[in-house]
Amino acid sequence: MEDSETSQSDTEELKASVNALEFINNIAPSDLDQCLFADSLVNVSESGRELGDFSISVSRASYNEELCFLLHASSHGVIDEVPCGTSIVAYISERLEILEENQHEYVKLENQMLDRKVQMIRQDDQLVVNRIISDKEGVKTQTHTFPLISLKGFVSEASNFLILRILTRQKIVPENLTFLSFDADTVISKSTYRALGWKKQKIGEELVNIFGIERTVSSAKEIPSTWNSYLLSDGHLASRVQLGSPAMMTLLHLPLLHDGGDNDQIPVFEKKPLIWEEDMELNSKFLDRKEELKADYSTYVRQHPELKALMADFLQFLLLRKPSDVFSFARDFFTPFASQSPPGNSCENSQV
Repeated sequence: MEDSETSQSDTEELKASVNALEFINNIAPSDLDQCLFADSLVNVSESGRELGDFSISVSRASYNEELCFLLHASSHGVIDEVPCGTSIVAYISERLEILEENQHEYVKLENQMLDRKVQMIRQDDQLVVNRIISDKEGVKTQTHTFPLISLKGFVSEASNFLILRILTRQKIVPENLTFLSFDADTVISKSTYRALGWKKQKIGEELVNIFGIERTVSSAKEIPSTWNSYLLSDGHLASRVQLGSPAMMTLLHLPLLHDGGDNDQIPVFEKKPLIWEEDMELNSKFLDRKEELKADYSTYVRQHPELKALMADFLQFLLLRKPSDVFSFARDFFTPFASQSPPGNSCENSQV
């Protein structure tokens, strides 16, 4: 286990562009209201073979009594016979600020599991970032803190999806649209957007127009990471690929186009298998419920000390008698404690 805590104060030299800051400041509530829908795509290989699935949804939420938006994205699949996946659960403010974001990435190799978790949470005037990386060498943890004043124009992986939807609905990407973001090592870098223009894509039986946006995240140590995303005119994601990846995400069925008139209307997609153990949100709910039940049971035991005495007597009697039928023995032992016990049943009649 390796723990470290650092404060990255050198981010002042990296700044978002003026156009990026203006874009965030000009976001209206109606722009975000039109982003409240779900996407469901499949991961396919270059040959067209289905490798997995990708989904993303945005809904209204509340975080510490602050109205915000909840984004949940997940991708699971098998690439080159290796299971892998990512999951993002984030609470985002109306200014696209991260209130809390949890990312989980995993790769299941033959003899080991590579696992990476990143949590970002806003605390007072800082953004606290916790990283947990598990590999064959063990578990490494790191904590970084960033002053919020140095993160003007910061875009996370979650808020990136909202920006793509808003830009597509506006049908224009401003020149020099450069935000701040994290690279793969959680180091502050530049995130640049540019338009790829319109093209046609066949979705189901229809040939539709889709708008392309390229996002590039620079890195001080590695080569830049670039994603090309194409979206329908209403912001639904039609395809997405990371340059250099052997797989891409694509839309198989044309969803009900979202015109902003009914924000509660959610497109109906093909049912996908649920892997709840790998879903961060569902797994978190499971663990919370588990701890809640354990605490409830512990409280009950503390409030009823006679329970321990009763069980101790039963186990002692059981081990002394060693009955062949434990269930019948237990029934006869506890029958006298019932409010209405049937006659003739007692431990004295138990067959040993």
